Amino acid sequence: METFTFSDGRTVNRMGYGAMRLTGQPGNFGPYEDWDQGVALLRRAADLGVQFFDTARSYGPQTADRIVGEALEGRDVFLATKGGIDKLSPTEMKVDGSRDTLLRQVDDALINLRRDQVDLFQLHRVDPEVPIEKSIAALAEAQAEGRIAHIGLSNVTRDQLDRALDVAPIVSVQNRFNMAEDGQGDLVDFTAAKGIAFIPYGPLGAHPMQQGAKLPARAALDWLLNRSPNIIVIPGTTSIAHLEENVG
Repeated sequence: METFTFSDGRTVNRMGYGAMRLTGQPGNFGPYEDWDQGVALLRRAADLGVQFFDTARSYGPQTADRIVGEALEGRDVFLATKGGIDKLSPTEMKVDGSRDTLLRQVDDALINLRRDQVDLFQLHRVDPEVPIEKSIAALAEAQAEGRIAHIGLSNVTRDQLDRALDVAPIVSVQNRFNMAEDGQGDLVDFTAAKGIAFIPYGPLGAHPMQQGAKLPARAALDWLLNRSPNIIVIPGTTSIAHLEENVG
């Protein structure tokens, strides 16, 4: 299966794109240094048939959402972002899953992505000070108002997913998973049985050969796509040539 279909019938190609690297370096902090090239890369991805674009408020913060929004405004693509974390510096994160913060971040995402509705808004990390039920209830409120279409989770356990499902439909889980780090296999299988997308971050792993060589990278992506039909891969690149290799 080359596509995944969400609960509302929306179907996307399983080869997606992750926008985390379209930020300032080091540390994914600040705007991408070659903004126009980043816009061109995202538009080329859409031209090649990539439909699922993954970004997050904390990337920049907000600058990855903005470059995605600028590049893909008016395109029929599926935009997924995340909230509940703000990046204060290249090394500092602030986690806040409270209702007021999440609702404000949904509004920011609508502006940054230049959309009337966010296709998928994922809780980036569970706030240890806020029960996950309250965070999901806030996103369900935004969903009921039509500001987001779908709710997802990132960096979660099976127990946290179960608790979230008691509050609202969850359509995606985004956890670290790759050939070298495959401890999420049970959760991959559970989400597949539930019709929930699994979006592995770090798809190429940490091994330098996987990141730097063409064939191991291709093998890593192939392994993920063949591992389960609910997996959507989101390799990130700043090179149009590398993008074309991934899609090819």
